[in-house]
Amino acid sequence: MTWNENGGRLGEEFFTPGSSSFAEFLAAHRPELLSTRRVLPDGVRAAPDQVPHGTTVLALSYRDGVLIAGDRRATMGNLIAQRDLEKVHPADDHTAVAFAGTVGLALDMVKLYQVELTHFEKIEGVAMTLDGKARRLAGMIRQNLGQAMQGLAVVPLLTGYDPSAPEGERGRIFSFDIAGGLYEKTDFHAEGSGSPYARGALKKLFRKGLDRRDAALAALQALWDAADDDSATGGPDISRRIFPIVSVITEDGFERLSEPETEALSREMVEQRGNRPDGPNATP
Repeated sequence: MTWNENGGRLGEEFFTPGSSSFAEFLAAHRPELLSTRRVLPDGVRAAPDQVPHGTTVLALSYRDGVLIAGDRRATMGNLIAQRDLEKVHPADDHTAVAFAGTVGLALDMVKLYQVELTHFEKIEGVAMTLDGKARRLAGMIRQNLGQAMQGLAVVPLLTGYDPSAPEGERGRIFSFDIAGGLYEKTDFHAEGSGSPYARGALKKLFRKGLDRRDAALAALQALWDAADDDSATGGPDISRRIFPIVSVITEDGFERLSEPETEALSREMVEQRGNRPDGPNATP
């Protein structure tokens, strides 16, 4: 796409004025490269037991910013398709996206979204605002509506650190529906098949001003509760040393907690569950 066949020169489309959206550029000149535009033939619907799906992802605000986490399991019907899927990805230095839903489409959407944000910044000379980033992702989801109605839905969860927000409210969380509806959430949220159980756990564990360690433990506890009641969600796999992905976004940017730190917190949480299988009580 970068070079045409006549002497390796760039095509005219690269010199035609347009918007700062890379997705719109592809839609105009190479729409076949947009996986969100490919709709199955009429009357065809994806079989849920033939396409890997990812579950459960969550986010919560804490003292220094926002935390986003996800389990590692992907399923095809009642089969485990993958045990170490990565569902949490940085979108740029101060934004992260996690996903539940059709894995292949979700990964393509995440990659396109990462390019979209980088492309905007290079064209405009400034980073997109967090509200703008949320609207751009909503537009991408809307483009996937045809495939979502055929059983190939992607449901992202977007988090970011917003330096323009008031102190204590700079970690922001956005959720979406399959039609591209955009909703900002307060304090915490979860998506995916295990999300009702994860949200229930966060409802009792969340409190304002959590430090990073307590926020990570609350996320791990919530993912454990999701795995306890939802077979499509995977808990910490001690024997294989596969643990949930936990990342934070602060004023300093995106940071994924190291494997040793996540493992230590997971083992601590599992030990606590040995004494209290239903999890900790709500903190007054």
